Amino acid sequence: MKRDPSATGPEDTVSRCATGCPEDGTAGGAVEPMAGGVPAGMASGGAKLMEGHTQGHMQGRMPGRTLGRMAGHVAAFTGLSPRLLWRALRMAFFALGAYRLRSLFVVAAVSLGIASLTVIVAAVDGASKKAEEITDMFGPDAVLVFGGSTIHRAVGDRNLTLSWDDALALRSSLPGAYLVVPMRAKSAVRLKNGDANYDVPIVVGATENYAEAWNWPLVEGRDFTAEDVRRGARVCLLGDKPARELFGDVSPVGRSFLMAGVPMTVVGRLAYRGMSGGGGSVDDRLIVPITTLTQRFNLDRRYFRALRVKFTDAENIDRHVADLTSLLRDLHGLKGEDPDDFTVLTASEVRRFLSMIKGGLVLFLGITAAAAMAVGGFVLANLFYLSVTERRVEIGLKKALGAPSRAVLVQFLCEAVALTLLGAIVGLLLGMAMGQALERLGFIEMVLSAKVFGIAVVASSVVGVVFGLRPARAAAALDPIAALRGGE
Repeated sequence: MKRDPSATGPEDTVSRCATGCPEDGTAGGAVEPMAGGVPAGMASGGAKLMEGHTQGHMQGRMPGRTLGRMAGHVAAFTGLSPRLLWRALRMAFFALGAYRLRSLFVVAAVSLGIASLTVIVAAVDGASKKAEEITDMFGPDAVLVFGGSTIHRAVGDRNLTLSWDDALALRSSLPGAYLVVPMRAKSAVRLKNGDANYDVPIVVGATENYAEAWNWPLVEGRDFTAEDVRRGARVCLLGDKPARELFGDVSPVGRSFLMAGVPMTVVGRLAYRGMSGGGGSVDDRLIVPITTLTQRFNLDRRYFRALRVKFTDAENIDRHVADLTSLLRDLHGLKGEDPDDFTVLTASEVRRFLSMIKGGLVLFLGITAAAAMAVGGFVLANLFYLSVTERRVEIGLKKALGAPSRAVLVQFLCEAVALTLLGAIVGLLLGMAMGQALERLGFIEMVLSAKVFGIAVVASSVVGVVFGLRPARAAAALDPIAALRGGE
């Protein structure tokens, strides 16, 4: 049975492409004799097959000029000509569109890892910012002295070891100290103003100059006076949170409310700080004269829990701490090897403690992010190995028509990196949404910056290259004859 000369089949298409025929299908030359099982002259024909196979599909998807610039940047690294590299890139993007479901799985796996990485980086940056805020709030020129030793404290030891005699001695005898503010606290106190009731987490008792001692400005009103403390006056400073809960948008200064049934008059309102500390917001507190607190709640009037001490110069803070420790040990009658019965806290120690917490957070979350990225990488590698198996005939045809192994390698690597970069974009959006949700729930503060985007892009590219390299090498190493026979 004779074959119609006008009829065309796959072998005709391959022959025409191998001889560089025009797109209209007219004859452009005869197929050269076979040499070693592969038609001679197919190197140039393979390039045309790669170009013609994708030209119609890629129009409108990605500008050729952009792909050309991409090809030019990596041509020297891959050893391919820019033209051939451009064709490999175009075929890589076409293959991603042809295998949409598989591409979707890879993007989803990588995006989850990038989302975790985004949350982790933003959380660590937020922790660093919070640490700086807490350190600045504490002040480099001040110390906080607690009664009792946090290091050598035995069971049953007192934590009320600071007395009024200590405060008076520090005010008069400690070199460089210009503010000494004793403090004591009472937790969970009910406040009432008409129909408004609010349980404030902490009521702090202090002497005059509390706001100055903590570098805490007043938005309105005044601080305590020495006369307020001496008389045990029923006056107070309100933090931002209880002020809004009791008085709304109305100025609380000069107004009265009940503190555990005791009438109190507001003389000042503390500025909003928006920071957390000690298990709650620093803005959620009420400040009263320490004598008022001890009288109204029947507390020990001789001892108090803490001392806030400010010095004239922050440069010599270590020397001031040594003088303070020596004076308190002498006042408490401690000898030689006796451990301190008090604890001195400075801004540097606060920073060191917060750095330890941050380091643990980075280690734990870093391992979590690495595991998530590795899972995405293994998903990519497995799916690409499956893709190589399913596309053996395609790979074999390209290599039989003269496509070099490096071109096949570059195409599969481009597919892997393109998918991971797309996963990075999706993961960034998902991570930002997760971070906003966590921040609104009050779990952690998030700080998103350009660094997050840079780390996501670099991490996703590394995952694409590392986990896509072996499948790409496997594709490049395929024997064209065995691949065209289906691996027999």
